[in-house]
Amino acid sequence: MFERPRGGERAILVSVGIGHPVDPHDAAEFKALAASAGTLCVGAIFATRSRPDPKYFVGSGKAEEITAYAEEQGADVVLVDQTLTPSQERNLEKLTSRRVLDRNGLILDIFAQRARSFEGKLQVELAQLSHLASRLVRGWTHLERQKGGIGLRGPGETQLETDRRLIAKRIRTLKGRLEKLARQRDTSRHVRREVPVPTVALVGYTNAGKSTLFNALTGAATYVADQLFATLDPTVRQVKLTGVGEVVLADTVGFVRALPHELVAAFRSTLQEARDADLLLHVVDASDPLRNERIDQVREVLKSIGAGEIRELLVFNKVDLVDEGVPAGTRPDVAVGGIAATPRIVMGQEGVAVQAWVSAATGAGLEDLRNALAHAVRPNQVRRTLHLGLPAAAVRSDLYRRNAVRAERQCDDGSWELDVELDLTEVAKLLGGRGVNLVDNSNTSREQRVA
Repeated sequence: MFERPRGGERAILVSVGIGHPVDPHDAAEFKALAASAGTLCVGAIFATRSRPDPKYFVGSGKAEEITAYAEEQGADVVLVDQTLTPSQERNLEKLTSRRVLDRNGLILDIFAQRARSFEGKLQVELAQLSHLASRLVRGWTHLERQKGGIGLRGPGETQLETDRRLIAKRIRTLKGRLEKLARQRDTSRHVRREVPVPTVALVGYTNAGKSTLFNALTGAATYVADQLFATLDPTVRQVKLTGVGEVVLADTVGFVRALPHELVAAFRSTLQEARDADLLLHVVDASDPLRNERIDQVREVLKSIGAGEIRELLVFNKVDLVDEGVPAGTRPDVAVGGIAATPRIVMGQEGVAVQAWVSAATGAGLEDLRNALAHAVRPNQVRRTLHLGLPAAAVRSDLYRRNAVRAERQCDDGSWELDVELDLTEVAKLLGGRGVNLVDNSNTSREQRVA
């Protein structure tokens, strides 16, 4: 019989490089993850292997070293920056007599602490149970009576089998509740789609400053902290942009290297905000030396949820933390010459912004970002003059509600001429309606129609 040791706050970190030495940046991120979980790092061990050891992942010699070091430092828990199999995790716990958590388990623990909304808590619990289902190791053998005496069967299943059955039942319940919440979210999105208000989703690596930028653009008061996964629950707010009107901004959960697939699956309905967006504001920490790799990692997650083809505006945040003498980088599609610390907008070949260099904390470059966002969210927006007859009064009301009207003139017969700014596709839809016509903007036509 084996019962898992209790956890604690004092932790030693084990970083293992497979086929290469441990990257110092990856080790620093893992330490930040451990701190975000509320642990006190009392030591770190580094190892390099050509391939994982099937029993301990790190090899028997290194496992003995971890055991001795944990005893010396008085550690309560061992955190491993890799994905361990259930047997590797169990073997390390038996050897060290301490709780062992791999990278996935650590991230799940952080999410469990940070979830605030009802849906967020359900998503985290589902991810935890999916992760735990393959790691049940505590069998109460004194309850096992599968082979009773004198040909009689015992009272039933083992405690392990009972636990598995209860977990499977709870997973089904959670999935049912989340499906119901997902339908409610779909209803809300459907209502938003009926009134074609552009949706912009903020995505990016965790701690890139998404929530700070979200607050700066919307005036919201989303929780902000200098830690990984400070906010999990999506926040949606409306903001007015010049020339576009109302735009919906959605702040989503941050991504991280090797994000556990259980979390991606559990948070799929939340990440739907990104998949249904008209534009992605991909927020990047400009001061991160690995920002190019972070961009690729975020795009990989977006691709896995079906959001890889959505138009993207890269927002390099925290330019106030970048030294003036440091070049903007090396990769052509990310670093476009110049000095990274200078707030600026980089335009693409089609005249639409593809990059914005800003500081959400100081406000530098935010006004330029708003203007660039207004153009990027509606790149095909045009100004047209429409004549609306009396049967199209509801269309006129809807155009005002969408803040698309720039000028109005009353005609002799009570109809209206409206100067509107809309996407070309929306103009085409309106022209198919009763009482809506496109006006020739020549003076002759206008004099004939307007009183």
